[in-house]
Amino acid sequence: MSERTVFITGASSGFGEACARAFAAEGNRLVLTARREEKLIKLRDELVNAAGVHIVQLDVRDRTAVEETVASLPKDFRNIDVLVNNAGLALGLEPSHQVAIEDWEVMVDTNIKGLMYCTRTILPGMVDRKCGHIVNISSTAASWPYPGGNAYGGTKAFVSQFSRNLRADLLGTRVRVTCIEPGMAETEFSNVRFKGNDDKAGQVYTGTQPLTAVDIAETVTWVVNRPAHVNINSLELMCVDQTWGPFAIHRGE
Repeated sequence: MSERTVFITGASSGFGEACARAFAAEGNRLVLTARREEKLIKLRDELVNAAGVHIVQLDVRDRTAVEETVASLPKDFRNIDVLVNNAGLALGLEPSHQVAIEDWEVMVDTNIKGLMYCTRTILPGMVDRKCGHIVNISSTAASWPYPGGNAYGGTKAFVSQFSRNLRADLLGTRVRVTCIEPGMAETEFSNVRFKGNDDKAGQVYTGTQPLTAVDIAETVTWVVNRPAHVNINSLELMCVDQTWGPFAIHRGE
């Protein structure tokens, strides 16, 4: 594989960190962004196999910051070959009539708008070079609803459909688009969802062997490493301990 420049959002932990390690092991150049700069610094110092690592403290909800980050990249990192839109989160499991509207806003701003900002800023360069790959991290929640999933599932449904529409727009450009839809995976995801409640987060995985961040990173690098004429449109994966639920029926008195 030729050396590539890979731009990863939400790279300070979970899927993003694992993707950084996987792409570094292949000898690629990395642009790693996240809100927690101290974690990015530590990660950069550990990625000794990478061709180069440039870190940026970035909140993808800030469109101006996204645009300035991309515009000010060092020369060796400017031609981005792979964009991994990983930054995202879920907040809460309350039903729609009880949820804090602020939580919905944060999910929309991060999972939808942040992904759009990064895509719109980086994509023109890929089209000009007729080469590139956008990997969007969605979720099984995009397709399979569950109680409390409300706005989170809606944001991930956007990611999945947006990915399909990107493919339609990019026909003839040689730019590839893949949507990865993981199921239950043990990262900081549930800890963030339950706002630091470790006990509640741990209960999500009790008695199961969930997916890991490494599982997702291996999936991301696999789709990126397919031959240039092959586009993996979407890929949904779950651990064997998870599947779809039955239809829910309420039987009133």
